[in-house]
Amino acid sequence: MGAASASAEPRQMYTMMVLEAFATKIECPGIDVVYQDLVQKAQEMHMPDGTTEKVRNAIAYMHTGGKMGQKQDDDVMAEVAIATQAIDMDQRRLGMTNWCEEHKKTLAGFIRTKG
Repeated sequence: MGAASASAEPRQMYTMMVLEAFATKIECPGIDVVYQDLVQKAQEMHMPDGTTEKVRNAIAYMHTGGKMGQKQDDDVMAEVAIATQAIDMDQRRLGMTNWCEEHKKTLAGFIRTKG
């Protein structure tokens, strides 16, 4: 279990960041995601090549009921499901306006204001 769990935790954190970035793009007016910045962050976190694309595909697959993206390994899909639940709870707890303001600060390296 050692090697798998050692790489799983940072990827869970990364999966949460990616999902938060895409949720901010969708839920908060005037925000866009810089995909290359997500790839760079994955490299900084020493994620394997292709991690950003795997996570993006898993998010798209899960959030469109399989109409977009591609199903990924069970562990990646589980991480996306857990991240989705956590974000949903945060959005309900904070309200969308506060959630957007908070994530504009915490995700400053991945999102940009449109315009």
